[in-house]
Amino acid sequence: MQSINEIKEILSHCPMDALPAQMQEWEGDSRKGVQNVLTSFRKKYERHLQELARLEEILTYERGCWAAGYALVAGIDEVGRGPLAGPVVAAAVILPQECKIEGVNDSKRLSAKKREELYDVILEKAVAYGIGIVSNERIDEINILQATYEAMREALSQLSPHAEYILADAVTIPRISTPQRGIIKGDAKSMSIGAASIVAKVYRDRLMESYDAAYPGYGFAANKGYGSAEHIAAIQRLGLTPIHRRSFVKNLRPQEGDTTTDKGGRGETLAAKQMEKMGYQIPERNFNALRGEIDIIAKKENTIVFTEVKYRKNETMGTPAEAVDSRKQQNIIRAAKAYIAQECLMEMGYDFRFDVAEVLTSEEKTYFRYTEDAFRLSE
Repeated sequence: MQSINEIKEILSHCPMDALPAQMQEWEGDSRKGVQNVLTSFRKKYERHLQELARLEEILTYERGCWAAGYALVAGIDEVGRGPLAGPVVAAAVILPQECKIEGVNDSKRLSAKKREELYDVILEKAVAYGIGIVSNERIDEINILQATYEAMREALSQLSPHAEYILADAVTIPRISTPQRGIIKGDAKSMSIGAASIVAKVYRDRLMESYDAAYPGYGFAANKGYGSAEHIAAIQRLGLTPIHRRSFVKNLRPQEGDTTTDKGGRGETLAAKQMEKMGYQIPERNFNALRGEIDIIAKKENTIVFTEVKYRKNETMGTPAEAVDSRKQQNIIRAAKAYIAQECLMEMGYDFRFDVAEVLTSEEKTYFRYTEDAFRLSE
C-alpha cells in the first residue's frame, strides 16, 4: 500500500488533464489522510478548469482579429506613467494563434514572483516581442501621454515579423498605420495585452532595482519610482537624482522656509502613509493650479483620486471634514480639471474621484478617517 506522501508525490507530477483518472485509483482508500489529499487535488483541478474558461474568454478579441484575416495580432501595454522617477516602458507581444498561458492577466493583479515566472514563459512562446523605453528627460520634454505613445511606437517597431493588427490597453496610438483597437482594461480582457503588461512591468521593475544600487536612499527597489512617503521624504532630504521627472516633482522639492513640522504637513504625511497601506500609489502632493490646491493625488487601479486632507487637534470647531465646504470643493475641482488636462488623463480612460482624509489628534492619540467619493466633479 502506498503511503500518503507517495500518493501526494504521484498526483503532484501528474499532468492536469490526466488528474481525474489518476485520482480514481485511490477513491476507495478509507484513510483520512488520503481523502484529504484527494480533496486538495480536486480543488486544484477545479481551479484549473476555471482558469481554462477564463483563458477562453480573454482570447475573444484575438479570435475576432484572426477571423477577419489578421494572423499576427500584437497586444501592447505600458507601465510607469505615474512614478516620480524612471522611464515609461511599453511592451508589444505577438503570441501564436490559440496560445493559452495559464496565469496571464493584468500585471497589477499578480505577485512579483508570478510575474517573473510568466515573463520567461511569454518570451519563450512569443512569435515576436518589442520593448520601448522613453526616459524621464523625454517625459519632461513632451509630457507623459506623448511619451507613452512614443514608447508604444518604439515597441511596435521592434516586432519582427510586424503586427498586422494591434490590441492596446485603453488608448488609440497616434501615427500608427496598422489597424488597431483600444480596449478599456484590456490587460484583463485580452491574452495578448495581458502578456504585454507583464513583460513591461517586469522589465521596468528590474530597471528600477538597478537604479536603487546607483542612487541609494530613495528606495527605488521597493517603490519603483512611485511617490511613496519614504520616496518623497528622500527627495526633500537628498534632492533629485538624474532619473527624476522634474515636471512631476516640482511641488515636492524643498523650498526656503518650507517645513513638514507644521500641522498641515504632518496631517498630509500621515494621510499619505495610510493611503499607501490602503493600496494607493501617490504620484503627486500639493498640486497648485487656478487658485486651487490638491493635497494628495493618488491612483488605484483605473481611478485617479484627488484627496483633500484636513487636520485638527480637536473637534471643538467641528470635524475636519466639515471644513471642506462648497467653496473649498469648487477650488479643488478647478485644480483637478487643470491636472487632468495637464496630464491628458481623459484620453487615457481614467475614472476620477474626490475623497477627504481626516486626521484628528485628541488626548495624545491620532485618529484617521477616510471618506471616498466625498463630492463629485460635476458639482
